[in-house]
Amino acid sequence: MKKYFIPILASILFIGCKSQATKHTHNGETESHTHIGAGYFDSYSLISKIFGTKTIVTVSDNERKMVTNALPDHKTGAFPRKGNPNTISAQNKTYTFPVNPKYTGKSTWVREPGVALNGVKFEPGTAEVVVCETGENYRVEAFQDVIDLGLDFNHAHVQPTGEYHYHGTPTSVIEEFDTGKDLVHVGFAHDGFPIYYSKSNAYKPSYKLLEGTREGEDCVYENPKETIKIALNDDHDGTYGSDFEYVANSGDLDECNGITIDGKYMYLVTNEFPYVSRCLMGEIKETERRGPPREGNEGRKEGGRKGFDELLKMMDTNKDGKLSEKEVKGPLKEHFAKVDSNKDGYISKEELEKGAKPNRK
Repeated sequence: MKKYFIPILASILFIGCKSQATKHTHNGETESHTHIGAGYFDSYSLISKIFGTKTIVTVSDNERKMVTNALPDHKTGAFPRKGNPNTISAQNKTYTFPVNPKYTGKSTWVREPGVALNGVKFEPGTAEVVVCETGENYRVEAFQDVIDLGLDFNHAHVQPTGEYHYHGTPTSVIEEFDTGKDLVHVGFAHDGFPIYYSKSNAYKPSYKLLEGTREGEDCVYENPKETIKIALNDDHDGTYGSDFEYVANSGDLDECNGITIDGKYMYLVTNEFPYVSRCLMGEIKETERRGPPREGNEGRKEGGRKGFDELLKMMDTNKDGKLSEKEVKGPLKEHFAKVDSNKDGYISKEELEKGAKPNRK
């Protein structure tokens, strides 16, 4: 297997550094990497003839621009597969990241926190929701034993659009970009700060499972192919995002799974929840403030929007297409003030998609 990391001429002229090339072997096939200067913080190209990957990153004074077809540069599980009926296909993606990120210390929730060095995005949440007739709704985590989401050995699967994406530790990316140090640089967050993985699992998240049991009766999970009755009156075991709460200073990492090491802020992908950051601590463009995930286990292309439609059927008693504070129940009622961004006393579809916050309490 041959891969080519082609140095960009403009970067050579600007930086004036010698390129660094390494060769290593996977399964008897040789792989070559060539990039400029300080690893993947400078301009680079990643082109794989074997996997069809084409990712070109150009760095200027203020901007890191990534143009990619979002095809992974490594082996994946076979798709379609049980739990995921979609096929990987090339995308047309352009991402821009600030070269000099600005730390704010204020967390902003995002659906897609960042992108791996190979152009494949991170998206830790899912579109799968368990809805109860008593008003509660629970967002299903990617890593659980209740619903098969068809994840492969890279903790990834495919959206109905054909886009492959990582929900957790990107196993093959970690192997590919490992330089021998404990911290492996695996990507960039949308606020510009780098994303790393610690091979020794040295840095612990600050999320804990809630005590007690969940509430909710007559709960179901539905997709176009099946309806599953779900029993929810059990302990918080991590099946749902709301099973966790952030406890400041209980671990090494902050609310966004970030940490400052040697004076440099970074995010870490971890083997424990939240796996990949669900929020960002740096300045981001307004366009990066994403709504609920839209992927679906069995081809639900508009998971977030269907979730709202389901809520309307259950809670919109006056059938006005909006949800008032008196109508909503469960976790949504707890976060009503945050989601109701225009403070008109109602939650619209747009507000739920743009302003929904993960339930952590």
